[in-house]
Amino acid sequence: MKLPPLKIGRFVAPVPLVQGGMSVRVSTSALAAPVAECGGIGTIGGSSIPVDDLVRDIRRAKEMTRGVVAVNIMFAMKNFHNLVMGSIKAGVDMIVTGAGFSRDIFKIGREYDVPIVSIVSSPSFARLAEKLGAAAIVVEAKEAGGHLGTDKSLRELFPEIRKVVKKVPLIAAGGITNGYEMAEMMDRYGADGVQIATRFVLTKECDVSDVFKKAMLDAGREDIALIKSPVGLPGRAIKTPFVQKLLAREDLETKTCTYKCLKKCDHVYCITDRLIKARDGNLEEGLFFSGENVHRINDILSVREVFDQFVSQAESVYREEGADKTYDALHAGEAA
Repeated sequence: MKLPPLKIGRFVAPVPLVQGGMSVRVSTSALAAPVAECGGIGTIGGSSIPVDDLVRDIRRAKEMTRGVVAVNIMFAMKNFHNLVMGSIKAGVDMIVTGAGFSRDIFKIGREYDVPIVSIVSSPSFARLAEKLGAAAIVVEAKEAGGHLGTDKSLRELFPEIRKVVKKVPLIAAGGITNGYEMAEMMDRYGADGVQIATRFVLTKECDVSDVFKKAMLDAGREDIALIKSPVGLPGRAIKTPFVQKLLAREDLETKTCTYKCLKKCDHVYCITDRLIKARDGNLEEGLFFSGENVHRINDILSVREVFDQFVSQAESVYREEGADKTYDALHAGEAA
């Protein structure tokens, strides 16, 4: 059965698939625009970059596509407000925010008629976000890459939040790697769409270093770990030499804050510096954020091929008789 579109505020994505916004400079216009052009929501990672650079990249994306372009900005950023206002000035369609909770962002959204999408990891914050005016809510569970707000799995957390969110679209995020899982979250759990990030790093359009992509392709289940982030949240990343030092509690000798980008920073290391190193392919010193299920992905596709694969797989089982057996087989390791 054909998948329904995803409507957020006045915008409609023909395919209910949101590309997660990844920083620093992992999801840029080079990735977000093709995603939007394929009918999903393309998201630029807007944290830890200069406002002028973000403005230029949003405008570049808007020139490349007539689809929906969003920006993801962590509330933990010191210049959060400036990044938000710069994004609105650049003509972004919607703003996605997490890693903290802002009440003022909803007032700004109403004033400028820009939908605000909240990333949450608990029913209480989901309820609050809907009450304050979120146009949609992303439920991000423990399987996601990057900063995490919960230790609950997606299939445990999502039903809890589905019970309390009644009026706005609810989007499932964390560990989704194929269209069968996309259909499962929509069909069995009642999601209005899904958000995917790690799969989109492994596309031809994502302009991170080939070393970054190879690190993901080579990662096994045991190569993913939780680390402490200066943001104040745990983060999920690949066990590179840098992460192994973190896990061993070695002195990294990086107590100074190079970018001074966070409202609160524990200065164990400079996260912006480490994420930039990863983007540029420094396997020894970079921080390579990754979803828990990256080991399930074994190829680099074009964005169009990812969409075709997800949609064809999802529509082959979505609301079809016998779909539950397919979903159960996924978790028994019997389905691709």
